[in-house]
Amino acid sequence: MRIINYIGSSIFFWMVWIIIPLIVEIVPAFLNFCVLLKKRIALKLSKANKELDFFPEITLIIPVYNSADTLKECIESVANSDYPNEMIYIILVNNQSTDNSFEIFQECQRKNPGLMINWVNSEQGKSKALNLALFNSAGKYIIHIDSDGELHPKALKNVVKKFENESKTHCITGVILTNPKMIDETENFWLRLLRKTEYFEYCQAFLAGRNYQSESDSVFTMSGAFSAFRKSAILRTQLYNTDTVGEDTHVTFQVRDKLKLKVKLCENAFYYVDPIESFDKLYTQRQRWQRGEIEVAHIFLKKDVEAMFGFVSNFAVRLLINDHTFAFPRMIWYFALICLLFMNYPLKLIVVSTVLIYALYSFSAFLFYLNVIGFMKDFKEERKFYIRKWYLVLIMPLYNFINFWFRFAGIINSIKEDRSWKTRSLTQERALIKESISKDFRKVLQLIGRIKRKISTG
Repeated sequence: MRIINYIGSSIFFWMVWIIIPLIVEIVPAFLNFCVLLKKRIALKLSKANKELDFFPEITLIIPVYNSADTLKECIESVANSDYPNEMIYIILVNNQSTDNSFEIFQECQRKNPGLMINWVNSEQGKSKALNLALFNSAGKYIIHIDSDGELHPKALKNVVKKFENESKTHCITGVILTNPKMIDETENFWLRLLRKTEYFEYCQAFLAGRNYQSESDSVFTMSGAFSAFRKSAILRTQLYNTDTVGEDTHVTFQVRDKLKLKVKLCENAFYYVDPIESFDKLYTQRQRWQRGEIEVAHIFLKKDVEAMFGFVSNFAVRLLINDHTFAFPRMIWYFALICLLFMNYPLKLIVVSTVLIYALYSFSAFLFYLNVIGFMKDFKEERKFYIRKWYLVLIMPLYNFINFWFRFAGIINSIKEDRSWKTRSLTQERALIKESISKDFRKVLQLIGRIKRKISTG
């Protein structure tokens, strides 16, 4: 009987602690690696990436909100691109800025006479501002970039080239990376490490994760910071939605699920954003992303998720279940370490299994690392910078673990709070928790005091 109990407990242990994460995350990572390896080989042999015979007119939409510090560099990156300036129509759509962004716009007009730059005022929020710009756009393709980043010189040309060579591709998301120069200039060691890890994460998220989604026609979100559309496709949608903070995800679902058109990644179109400013900013950013995902899922996937339909056929349902339903087993894995000791599991077994699962997660990060190197072959500086960060493979499981809890906090906050772009920071959350604990503790002390007084008077 003792042998049966031991075998049963061992099977339970390995199923919960090793097998489930292996099936849910490690095996898919290996399959992704194989698919991306196949894509890299296909790209080498393909003739679809041929040069443009002509340059169609494009509209570049740049939302502006107190962007005086970054707008100049953003527009200069457009002017310095290898796409003909005379074929670019820029719409700066201003959403109630209170700084001198308009003066920066005027300065950019004077310095870049070859660029056609227009300023449009909107006072109805970001989504309606973008919709206003869409209705005023011209040309064959519409490209949206944020005002707080810079385009790689080849980005615009590579996006248009992909559209021209792939007639069935109607929407494209670019590759978002953090600015390597700003990372190297960071003086604080811990902030620099955070920014390096964030860069590593972005490389893997786009050149591995979203690259795989592109191949399997399952892109969940076109990046709002850099996305492109055939004008004929985007104007058939309901445009940007004002009822969610995830308006970029909402547009993606409209194009892919409602219009049944293809959404792809352009793996050689880079857009650089500023690295994260602090741990607090990382916390608020990931919560906002999680809230947007939930809001859009509620709009498009509510029936399928409630009825548990589409787990096999609908990748979006699988993603939600993996992110949210499987969140609870993950929580059990992390807290089970302490419980297992009280269940007479050998300490050595627990430690070895923990090291093993961490090694498996690191191995999956290493597979993505190899794929990213391959897709960066035409970008020598970025590739060199990324290769030198090989040691971050060992940190990624811990970084993803922290981000998981940030996202989980986003799930909780999205349930109990109204929709808003402004989210409490980690410091504010800690202060609220401290205040709540102090308040509860004072109540307990008051209760104890009342009991003591009653006993003493009795």
